[in-house]
Amino acid sequence: MMRALLALTLSVLAACATAPEPAPRWSIVVHGGAGVIERANLTPELESQYRAAMQRALDTGGGILESGGSSLDAVEAVIREMEDDPLFNAGRGAVFTAEGRNELDASIMDGRTRAAGAVAGVTTIRHPISAARAVMERSRHVMLVGEGAEVFARSQALEEVAPSYFFTERRWQQLQENLRANNLPIPQRPAGAPPAPRADLNYPDDHQFGTVGVVAYDTHGNIAAGTSTGGTTGKRWGRVGDAPIIGAGTYAQNGICGVSATGTGEFFIRVGVARDICARMQFNGESAQEAADHVIADVGVLRNNAGQPGDGGVIVLDGEGRFAWAMNTPGMYRAQLSAGGEPVVQIFADEQ
Repeated sequence: MMRALLALTLSVLAACATAPEPAPRWSIVVHGGAGVIERANLTPELESQYRAAMQRALDTGGGILESGGSSLDAVEAVIREMEDDPLFNAGRGAVFTAEGRNELDASIMDGRTRAAGAVAGVTTIRHPISAARAVMERSRHVMLVGEGAEVFARSQALEEVAPSYFFTERRWQQLQENLRANNLPIPQRPAGAPPAPRADLNYPDDHQFGTVGVVAYDTHGNIAAGTSTGGTTGKRWGRVGDAPIIGAGTYAQNGICGVSATGTGEFFIRVGVARDICARMQFNGESAQEAADHVIADVGVLRNNAGQPGDGGVIVLDGEGRFAWAMNTPGMYRAQLSAGGEPVVQIFADEQ
């Protein structure tokens, strides 16, 4: 009898030790890009600005979710805010193409219905994430590109801006450095841009890319994910990365997962990162962290035509709102908040 009781006690203790964290009432996880983000290259002032921006994202999204708002509304509101923040490579602050343009991509997905919308290569839509949501909710399509996407956005009365609205000196100087390194001509300074400064400004190398993304789980159990980016510095020929591609940069499915990715999009497209993470969770029974780690490892194994390895990171929520993130880069701007919990804001890969 005593042995049986002891065995039962040990079994209960073992189950408690391995049981997952209780599901939160709501949860949100945010990223602001992954890349070569190192302490030596990030001034204390700039680090403070990034941490404050990530905290604002949590405040915005958390406020919507705490009041009973939808995960879709939280995702769109946070990304709109980040698209207006010149710290991030999305919207205002996006990187430039080799031709000296800002070409923006975004996508959003509703885990409740698996409806999705995306835009790519847009140049005058102030908030590409809102255009992506409009495509999802008000058209028969999933992805619209270029001029057609802008015509559609105009028909939906979405805010338009002059292309110069997206200009930042930081990204313009990064473009010039990139083009010089690749022996490509430097285009004229864009019309409407402010006058050039008298001296070059010193900015940290954040590896030219840096998508923003959000995954949210609301009080109704619905998951949504969204991603927005300016792409890579010096991109050519209408290049599009993973951010607007459902299953690569963005995916959401109620009861399973939500994912937003950031990194060198060509690799994330080849792996089908966002959907692969969710498939591992759905069919292999992996946790969000296990799936994220496995898939980012797969990305790192690949090489491009120049022999460079795949790099980047992901944020994930499981079907009950528990979060995970993974990266194979020195840093990723990232933050997480759940109902009743304390905010987590991290930048460097070695932060715990």
